[in-house]
Amino acid sequence: MKVFETLADLAACVGQEVALSDWFTITQEQVNLFAQATGDHQWIHVDVERARQGPFGAPIAHGFLTLSLLPLFFESSFVVRQTRMGVNYGLNKVRFTAPVPVGSRLRGRMTLLSADPIENQGLQMTWQMLVEREGSDKPVCVAEALVRQYP
Repeated sequence: MKVFETLADLAACVGQEVALSDWFTITQEQVNLFAQATGDHQWIHVDVERARQGPFGAPIAHGFLTLSLLPLFFESSFVVRQTRMGVNYGLNKVRFTAPVPVGSRLRGRMTLLSADPIENQGLQMTWQMLVEREGSDKPVCVAEALVRQYP
């Protein structure tokens, strides 16, 4: 876990890889709960037997489930001590570049692309997020995430 005292300390890292998260294992239970929450019950996610016979040889996580892990990756990677809150502001680009079979271990690799001042002495940061699957050379998700943090 990296520790930054202030937002200015973090902003000094523009252009650098800032953090690498802990590994997180995708379970069938999480996939099923995500399907319930979103209404996406496609068989490649929730029908384990049918998915074993399908194109991926196993059930796979929803792409949006993978994307929804970005806050977890941030949380397990670094902290800025002198902040009171952070909010997701949006995404510029998202690609799901490879499937995530249930049982996969994922982690986030975060590079700070920009850090711009905003109201209330905050920062709007653009992060390149690479979501990696253990044992694979190819990321499973590539995204530009916009995050706002306030002191």
